[in-house]
Amino acid sequence: MSKSLSPFTKEQLLPQEETLEVSKRKGNLFIGIPKETSFQEKRVCLTPDAVSALVNNGHRVLFESGAGKGAKFKDKDYSEAGAEITKDTSKVFSCPILLKVEPPTLDEIKLINPQTILISALQIKTQNKTYFEALAKKRITAIGFEFIRDEDGAYPAVKQLSEIAGTASVLIASELLSNVNNGNGLLFGNISGVPPTEVVIIGAGTVGEFAVRSALGIGANIKVFDSSISKLRALQNNLGRAIYTSTMQPKNLLKALKRCDVAIGAVRGKNRSPILVSEDMVAQMKTGAVVIDVSIDMGGCFETSEITRHDKPTFIKHGVIHYCVPNIPARYSRTASVSISNMFTPYLMEIAENGGLENALRFDRGLKNGLYFYHGILTNKSVADWFGLDYSDANLLIF
Repeated sequence: MSKSLSPFTKEQLLPQEETLEVSKRKGNLFIGIPKETSFQEKRVCLTPDAVSALVNNGHRVLFESGAGKGAKFKDKDYSEAGAEITKDTSKVFSCPILLKVEPPTLDEIKLINPQTILISALQIKTQNKTYFEALAKKRITAIGFEFIRDEDGAYPAVKQLSEIAGTASVLIASELLSNVNNGNGLLFGNISGVPPTEVVIIGAGTVGEFAVRSALGIGANIKVFDSSISKLRALQNNLGRAIYTSTMQPKNLLKALKRCDVAIGAVRGKNRSPILVSEDMVAQMKTGAVVIDVSIDMGGCFETSEITRHDKPTFIKHGVIHYCVPNIPARYSRTASVSISNMFTPYLMEIAENGGLENALRFDRGLKNGLYFYHGILTNKSVADWFGLDYSDANLLIF
């Protein structure tokens, strides 16, 4: 007698784990955009076009009157885009989602409702323990946009602002070389029969790359220094042309600095930028040469650098003009605002599409990388180590 054949295999008859789908119910966002109060901060998180896109997708935007003024956007532009305008600061800070460029001050945190979602820069180097204690007390969920990663593992906010800083450094140097600003009267361009302006760029990262692009576009003669050969090689590949590059050989660097008209510092470090140009090296530079230290927000890579402000951006040391303003993109507030807005808008749409921030954090690891507070619990190890605080892994809190 033949055995009856089962239609199932042994493996199919064993109990299987069921994968439950996380429901994605589209949510409506209520976003508050307060006026920036930090010194010299003129940027705004969303442009009127971005507000229009959000409002047309069913979201609400409450905009503090005058928040776009520094970036040359009028209240009328935002109201026509569908935003609600108010002069009541506390009303804006009571929104469920807060969008800022700079991190909120301690006084502003007092205005925030418990369980609010805060999306802003963190600027860890400028913070103190009290800031994080205040966020924890309000059980805030906070995302630092400079820590958000994209699909390629890059940091889009840092990259975009670095592009602006790199491009701007060359434009600023060009201004400072002119007679109007008591410079050497040099035109930052390659004029027939006139030797080109000599530019030394220290650092081959994003800032350095965009400084190189701008300087080459104007017609300057470029020399790039970096301690990483792979960065120098990547820079040449990105440019699609061979340029003068060198590792950080003090003898070569000093020789280049003695001849250059402009030196741009664009090197970052873990806790502080390394000092790569000593005071003695600066003293041997040409009288009237220009130093733009883009690394000044991390201490600067020129020993002679001291922090300056947009209203008094330069000082002269050893006959060399120094420009050491930490927040260069704020000088071009409208371009920087459009750049930040372009980054924010897709993430806000994604949060809404996924039915809220928690689901968005489950699906997007890059967004989760920006999370440093979750319902009042610190989730960023770097912050915890820096300030000696306890933290929990975000993966253990968000399932």
